[in-house]
Amino acid sequence: MTSLTRRAALGALASLAGGMAYAQGAAPSTIRIGYQKSSTLTVVLKTQGTLERQLAPLGVKISWHEFTSGLPLLEALNLDNLDFSADVADTVPVFAQAAGAKLTFVAQEAPSPAAQAIVVRADSPIQSVADLKGRKVGFAKAAGVHYLLIAALDKAGLSFKDIEPAYLTPADGRAAFERGAIDAWVVWDPFLSAAQRQSKLRVLADGTGIASYQRYYLGGTPFANARPDVLRVLYGELHKAGLWVKQKPAEAAALLAPVWGLDTATVEHANARRSYAVRPVVVGGLAEQQRIADAFFAEKLLPKKLNALDVALFNPGV
Repeated sequence: MTSLTRRAALGALASLAGGMAYAQGAAPSTIRIGYQKSSTLTVVLKTQGTLERQLAPLGVKISWHEFTSGLPLLEALNLDNLDFSADVADTVPVFAQAAGAKLTFVAQEAPSPAAQAIVVRADSPIQSVADLKGRKVGFAKAAGVHYLLIAALDKAGLSFKDIEPAYLTPADGRAAFERGAIDAWVVWDPFLSAAQRQSKLRVLADGTGIASYQRYYLGGTPFANARPDVLRVLYGELHKAGLWVKQKPAEAAALLAPVWGLDTATVEHANARRSYAVRPVVVGGLAEQQRIADAFFAEKLLPKKLNALDVALFNPGV
């Protein structure tokens, strides 16, 4: 865990309360939920007030906390400053596991490989992933795009050491990309769709055939053990929200557009590329997690070899 990302996690959580009651044996009456702007289904539930209504009969309230990307979010979960994490890309739990985090996998979204991509400006001389050799590439550390970049470079006969990485949040990445401070940018939806519709760029590669891009919902293991009833409610509402977003794309876009600060057409474009198919996590569905862990270890981006399948799984009873 880097000091930079640790400071980011701690800074974002300065206002959070300290230790939870369940640490002393009592079931918690508040669930602290962390999310990102791209946490679509969680944002839907937050905006609609759905979880507050569904958890009220259980005597549980919600404390919401927004993060810029997945790594500081899971670091906060690891530090026991959160109880539940909205969806993060498949790469993020690998870094958290390497840091010794005790996490419970609550749910998984089915693959959405086209919802992240490597892009260059339209007038860039870079024509293929192989042309990224020696170039400066911006992306969020440990995000799904980090693995997409590694896998795409490997497919092109390059390694991570062949490029100059620039670890940037999506907002900083776009600013750097548009002013020419980086040669390429690797980003996910809805940031990808916004850039495609508002800037002149080309896609060098998306995740199709390279990286599945599955997103995971995780709980702190102490909370998961103390309040499985709360996690079952969260799972059920996330599943229903996923169906609603796909079945009612215009309504979903109208709800999300003002929250994301995007126009409805861009939101629909982004949502069309995400599966939003929430399903239980089973060991057999974690095979790519091991490939991701092995890839990061091979590039010396993880401190040790990891058994990515040695994790706690929540059974939602579906």
